[in-house]
Amino acid sequence: MTRASLDKQPHEVASMFDGVAANYDLTNDVISLGQARLWRKAVAAAVDARPAQKILDLAAGTATSSQPFAQAGAYVVPCDFSLGMLEVGKRRHPWMPFTAGDGMRLPFKDEVFDTVTISFGLRNIQDTETALRELYRVTKPGGRVVICEFSQPTWAPFRTVYTEYLMRALPPTARAVASNPDAYVYLAESIRAWPDQPGLAALLQKAGWSKVAWRNLTGGVVALHRATRA
Repeated sequence: MTRASLDKQPHEVASMFDGVAANYDLTNDVISLGQARLWRKAVAAAVDARPAQKILDLAAGTATSSQPFAQAGAYVVPCDFSLGMLEVGKRRHPWMPFTAGDGMRLPFKDEVFDTVTISFGLRNIQDTETALRELYRVTKPGGRVVICEFSQPTWAPFRTVYTEYLMRALPPTARAVASNPDAYVYLAESIRAWPDQPGLAALLQKAGWSKVAWRNLTGGVVALHRATRA
């Protein structure tokens, strides 16, 4: 399997990410033109991890996104359904409790985590509403969700340029640095098909989350959504 289709069959998506695990973090830095590091910093600030907190980092991949939470003293569980990603992550961070899990059927009890977060992974789960309800289920009352995901640029001329970059420049760039360039064609298509900022906010509210808010990063290329479990 070289790429997944937009119906996002879990085995296809997992297999695709298995194939890009080795160079995934490097490729993301290149194709995001260095913005990925800034986005991770924004997520870390929004999560605001504290000692003794329990944090679920869903779609954590190799756990690059999990490191700021661990460094802040929180107990963080990196969870992903790509075994290839987990294997690479475990070699890099052998002390972390990597957990294999499907975002639509999380392997955790109810009301376990103080904060749940997912960066650039919600888009790849087959049923977004089910995933948001699962994140709600495993979050303690008063706990929070932080979602970092590609979105829609707010300035129309830039939105046009960005769309052209996704479909024309991203695939050849990925071919130069990625272990499985075809996977990035899927990623570009999935970004184009994803809801805009108000659309994702509405899905969060439908799943039961309250105090839903978002802020745009890089002109809306990425949006950081936050919400609270009542």
